[in-house]
Amino acid sequence: MSTLAIAASLLIGVLLGILGGGGSMLTVPILVYLAGQDTKQAITTSLFVVGVTSIAGLISHARAGRVRWRTGTLFGLAGMAGAYAGGRAAAHIPDTVLLIAFALMMLATAAAMLRGPRKTTQQAQSEPPLHRLLLQGLVVGAVTGILGAGGGFLIVPALALLAGLPMGIAIGTSLLVIAMNSFAGLAGHISGAHLDWNLALAVTAAAVLGSLIGGRYAGRIPQHTLRTGFGWFVIAMALFVLGRQIGPAVLTVVPAIAAWVLIRRRRVRRTGNPSAAGAVAPTPEPAVRH
Repeated sequence: MSTLAIAASLLIGVLLGILGGGGSMLTVPILVYLAGQDTKQAITTSLFVVGVTSIAGLISHARAGRVRWRTGTLFGLAGMAGAYAGGRAAAHIPDTVLLIAFALMMLATAAAMLRGPRKTTQQAQSEPPLHRLLLQGLVVGAVTGILGAGGGFLIVPALALLAGLPMGIAIGTSLLVIAMNSFAGLAGHISGAHLDWNLALAVTAAAVLGSLIGGRYAGRIPQHTLRTGFGWFVIAMALFVLGRQIGPAVLTVVPAIAAWVLIRRRRVRRTGNPSAAGAVAPTPEPAVRH
């Protein structure tokens, strides 16, 4: 059992407690590179860790009334079907492909964290569109089952925009969905991978403890600062995984693209016009003399 892996799991729990999501994306890389597990075993362990940790976080949100049970249950039931199917399919996908897909998912997560939550004026709906809710849940569940990630960064926007839930309630409800998806994905994986219960329980205990610690300090640190720092940290982890699986070329290409995106965003903020980032300023016409 790796002491460093347990310490990193504690950090994951702290991040989950403070940010309400995103930290589970680090579980698989930690189990692969610090605990020495193979990819499929790490994904199976991650699903167990994320599921239990989500339940621990769900309890406090439920006590505060921040869980929409009907919406979360419908979303989660569709997600469970997708997660189970994804878990079964993952057994036939090469480890390298899984890790590359996971790294790309990490980059998407980091982009969502750096962008921050989208503001919405939509009011909470008591009856969200059922067919869209089920379809979205099915897709998110498949991602959870294949990659072993909770999918919170996909679930929270879906609940906020599709179901019209306020952000706080969307975060609380997402923990219910994440737990359901994780255990369904675990059922799809468990037959094809050996689960090291000693490591799984130790990592889970550390993550749960970290989530409780993070929850106590959630309101003391600016969310923007946390999300920005965490987003860049996830990008660094994703580049590390891609570098190991693809080669060192990715360590130069991806940062160059990221730098271009950041420069363009700063220009847009400065001018207030998205088209001005790559446009050439027009030449002023000479004054006409009368």
